[in-house]
Amino acid sequence: MSVLVDANTRLLVQGITGKSGSFHASACKEYGTQVVAGVTPARGGEKFENTVPIFDTVSEAVAATRANASMIFVPPEFAGDAILEAADAGIQLIVAITEGIPVMDMMRVRHALEEYSCVLIGPNCPGIITPGACKIGIMPGYIHRPGSVGVVSRSGTLTYEAVWQITSQGLGQSTCIGVGGDPIHGLTLQKAVEYLHADPDTKAIVMIGEIGGSEEEEAAEYIQARVKKPVVSFIAGATAPPGRRMGHAGAIISGGQGTAQAKIEALQKAGVRMAKNLGEIGKEVAEALGK
Repeated sequence: MSVLVDANTRLLVQGITGKSGSFHASACKEYGTQVVAGVTPARGGEKFENTVPIFDTVSEAVAATRANASMIFVPPEFAGDAILEAADAGIQLIVAITEGIPVMDMMRVRHALEEYSCVLIGPNCPGIITPGACKIGIMPGYIHRPGSVGVVSRSGTLTYEAVWQITSQGLGQSTCIGVGGDPIHGLTLQKAVEYLHADPDTKAIVMIGEIGGSEEEEAAEYIQARVKKPVVSFIAGATAPPGRRMGHAGAIISGGQGTAQAKIEALQKAGVRMAKNLGEIGKEVAEALGK
């Protein structure tokens, strides 16, 4: 099994004719993802790479192709509306790659999505991949291999490092999810852990967090109460000074909240195996699985 995406996922790409959208749509298609449609207003009737039909609206694309997932590469000022357009058209999984969406736009989007049953990953995220079956996003497919380790992370780059270490250990991944680094986003670390814990083919979970916010502490509470599978974690930003943003918009310590130490202590209390540094994630996973 897998989480959220598999070989049957039917993907449409909003912004497929833009530079980034076309590049990554092609990469997802090459990986084996079913890219069934593209959406760019005023470009309806054209085809992407001579095979993928382009539509003016998401609703038209869904009606014609039965797409059930969307990957968004729409410019920041329009991306909030693009997310809502996908939700209104009945898309069940929305992956917003776009970086720099205004916070007020995302506040409006998150409130509006309470009326829908869809799952939003992102924005400002690398996406989601079930190795060998479906890739939605910008992650390098070649470092992944099918396996039983679920990965969830707030950082795209650190996700790739963890995945490479797991692959190098001779293990593989069930599904890898990058939830995004913006302060207001869709899928949380806790919910991603819930999905991975419910997947019978996921035998261990890697969770990569960073300073800022309280998602890691909330995930720790859930892990302590519910999770029976081994969990390995790494928290980035231990040396970051308070009040200074480090990398992501959400990676900021404010008012004594969101420190790396507080997150590490919460996770240790929950029984999570903490990697002392980034380079030990793969080794910790192998030991957790008795490899």
